[in-house]
Amino acid sequence: MAHLKPIKVLIPLLNDSVAPRFDLATDVVLVRLDAEGVPLERKLLILPQASAERLCQLVIAEAVTIVVCGGIEAEHFDYLTWKQVRVIDNVIGSVGSVLARLKLNQLECGDILREQTDADG
Repeated sequence: MAHLKPIKVLIPLLNDSVAPRFDLATDVVLVRLDAEGVPLERKLLILPQASAERLCQLVIAEAVTIVVCGGIEAEHFDYLTWKQVRVIDNVIGSVGSVLARLKLNQLECGDILREQTDADG
């Protein structure tokens, strides 16, 4: 991973996967990664109600470096990027597959990730 210091990643959740919409998520996971992309800390936060504004406030308050999400309105995307947060949007997949791709520095907007099964070879 090309990061020089630990980073914080926020992922809005639906079960254990990236939520389809940023503004409708009430559960988020915050993961602090070391310079090599190894998770150092993982926190699950449950918000009292879905709110894109509250999620944006949380991103800033927690000094999040990267937000990985499904759909996000342009207004919130622009606000977060203006605040120097990298937003990787239109991602579909589990938290585990997202973190694995981040570790390899290979997660991109629009990625559809699926878990490998034994049948995949």
